[in-house]
Amino acid sequence: MGTAAYKIGPYQGGWGVAHDGSTVGPYESKEAAFEATVMAASNALREGHAVEIFAPSREADRAVAPEKR
Repeated sequence: MGTAAYKIGPYQGGWGVAHDGSTVGPYESKEAAFEATVMAASNALREGHAVEIFAPSREADRAVAPEKR
């Protein structure tokens, strides 16, 4: 089994999750994107994959429009 890698980042004025060459979202908050990522990562673990989740620090919040934070 391979590694399931997820990267949370600014996306379409909100937050998105990049995985396997595509991005899903936008989510209203970084926390909402993280919660969705954890659910997907849990399924990947159950299937036997290693899992990596990258969630940026607070500095990345500045890249998202203030009304979306």
